[in-house]
Amino acid sequence: MGKHSSGSAVPARTSDEVLVDPASRRARGKADDKRSPGWDVPPVEALRAPRGFDLATFDRAATPGWSQSRKQAERLLDAHADELSELQERLFAEGRSGGHRSVLLVLQGMDTAGKGGIVRHVIGLVDPQGVQHTSFGVPTAEEREHDFLWRIRRALPDPGYLGVFDRSHYEDVLVARVDELVPPDVWEARYDQINAFEAELVEAGTTVVKVALFVSLDEQKARLRERLERPEKHWKYNPGDIDARLRWPAYQEAYQAAIERTNTEVAPWYVVPADAKWFARVAVSELVLDALRRLDLGWPPADFDVATELRRLESA
Repeated sequence: MGKHSSGSAVPARTSDEVLVDPASRRARGKADDKRSPGWDVPPVEALRAPRGFDLATFDRAATPGWSQSRKQAERLLDAHADELSELQERLFAEGRSGGHRSVLLVLQGMDTAGKGGIVRHVIGLVDPQGVQHTSFGVPTAEEREHDFLWRIRRALPDPGYLGVFDRSHYEDVLVARVDELVPPDVWEARYDQINAFEAELVEAGTTVVKVALFVSLDEQKARLRERLERPEKHWKYNPGDIDARLRWPAYQEAYQAAIERTNTEVAPWYVVPADAKWFARVAVSELVLDALRRLDLGWPPADFDVATELRRLESA
């Protein structure tokens, strides 16, 4: 897509330069804080990965910023439907009227972290015609012939669309690293390549919302067991899930590095505890809603004379 071509260069930043300053983050967030009821701290603050984020001590059963009940969270998620739907429609209308902006939600997480549930319960609240959803699996033979970002660029949302990546370009610094699919110097270089790529997207008009969903080892085991014990969930199970589970420490190390190296001001990471599915869903709905609100979307003006068209309609 032309708007995301690699020719629109944005200077790359190294990982040492990109960590978000907490003070500037809070100041920007408070400037237009529209906090939903039930949150003690705005989700964009409570969930944003801070400088020095430590995945090893991260509580995957926590509900940061939220002190109310599950039932209240579920009601809030339902209550978000109308505003999410209208803002997404405004974005779509803007794109159809020559606008260039879009939103990209990146969902990253281990198996059973709840990425599919986020798509169903959060993205499912908006009109599907304005959504471009892509799940990234093992690269095809054609994709392996190109740079790792080639297939990502082909799936970027068009102007006016809400794009959703179920897994993403981060697989190339996670799976590629843990499974040793490429030499260390190759995946090591990819962090800065990703930072430059995401800065390019933002410069071109795409708001990037990166969400890392973290489930605990025990909760993952329970969810995998459920998939094995319930025939209607067998289709969700992949024997490779156990293989990845056996490499849990290596994956946690890879996720830690990915967040440290790509947590930038223009495309920060939001780290969401995912043991409680209900919390992860309401949390992501808040992040998407915040991204759409910050676009300050209106309705495109008519490119015709309304009064003239009303008279024509009356006489038709």
